Amino acid sequence: MAQPHHGIFPTFFLSGFECSTFRWKDGRRRDLVTETQHREHALQDYQMLQGLGIAVAREGIPWPMADLGRGRYDFTMLESVIGAMRTTRITPGWDLCHYGDPEDADPFSDAFAERFAAYCEAAARHVASQLDGPYFFTPINEITFFAFCGGEWGWVAPYGNTRAGREQLRVALCKAAIAGVKALRGVLPDARMMHVDPLIQVVPPPDRPDQKAAADRETFVDAFLAWDILYGKEHPELGGAPEVLDIVGCNNYSFGQMEYREHGPHKALPPGSPGILPLCDLLERVWDRYRRPMVIAETSGMGKGRPDWLRDVMNESMAAVNRGMDLHGICLFPAVDMPDWHTGEWLHNGICDLVDGDGRLRRVPDDDYVAELRRWQKELNRVTRVDEDPCSDPVDLEDVVQAARRLNPQPDKDWS
Repeated sequence: MAQPHHGIFPTFFLSGFECSTFRWKDGRRRDLVTETQHREHALQDYQMLQGLGIAVAREGIPWPMADLGRGRYDFTMLESVIGAMRTTRITPGWDLCHYGDPEDADPFSDAFAERFAAYCEAAARHVASQLDGPYFFTPINEITFFAFCGGEWGWVAPYGNTRAGREQLRVALCKAAIAGVKALRGVLPDARMMHVDPLIQVVPPPDRPDQKAAADRETFVDAFLAWDILYGKEHPELGGAPEVLDIVGCNNYSFGQMEYREHGPHKALPPGSPGILPLCDLLERVWDRYRRPMVIAETSGMGKGRPDWLRDVMNESMAAVNRGMDLHGICLFPAVDMPDWHTGEWLHNGICDLVDGDGRLRRVPDDDYVAELRRWQKELNRVTRVDEDPCSDPVDLEDVVQAARRLNPQPDKDWS
């Protein structure tokens, strides 16, 4: 009989709530938690996850709002979500910087990493005073994407518009993230860190083979540089190490496979494009590079395509497990819908859609998406409802391994 292979998280399926707090290109501070009314609906949102057997949720602590400056902090905005976590027994994975820093913080100054570390320490102390463990943190979300949209595309502060600006911002964010990890573990030595970045594949346009080298650099160098720094492969003077990288969180969306553009964001490849690779192959690139525990930290389809997307992601994930990858979970993100940053239109990518009823956003589950989740919970022998003590019965990943062997799906690039 095989020995149990305990998973890192209380459940194999995770979820989370969009919590960006960036300053948008118009100079306005955005707070996506307010825009989705998550704080007002926190108990309902967490009870929904509880009823779906999801015991881990990515949740934000908004640095720009919590950090009052001069070493003063206010975490009262977390009261409703922490109360909901206590009631439902759902474990948070705290995002401490989700595309937003205080307006008086300069990411290019030496003081930035120190200030972020002090905030991380304060956040850890607050969380530890409110909730029992286990404790999970993502110090800075999607460093690579943050560096693009804040350092080269000018979408969010600090509004850079050059490749050099992107590279400088990425290193600054990595330096802060490493300092944050050390500060968090100074308070909670056993805390686990999940560092999240997108899985990408970039190919040259069919009529521009001369751009292959630039596309390959995006795919094989830039996509990994933040993780490389956190691991200690690059810029070792910043203090990266395998235990700093800890858990590798891979975000997977259809628009992560792209056609190269010299200026501005690349163009998403349409379904059926010859440049598309199976998700399994993208995960294997990460696994071969770091050999650290992995999780798909965000994934979702759109609209009526949500159940098909989940089916494809799960088949690819099972193929990855059959290749020996140490996959600890799939995060269905977001739990409730979120607006497109640019247009404000609802994306219809959540487990629940949001429907306006006289200013109050009603949560409406996508029944087909939920049904597909239920099917996979049965396939993997997973719980379908969070019990009173979800941490008492750790996930036995051998169940996942056995399901992967039984199903034996083959990697398929024709998914979108």
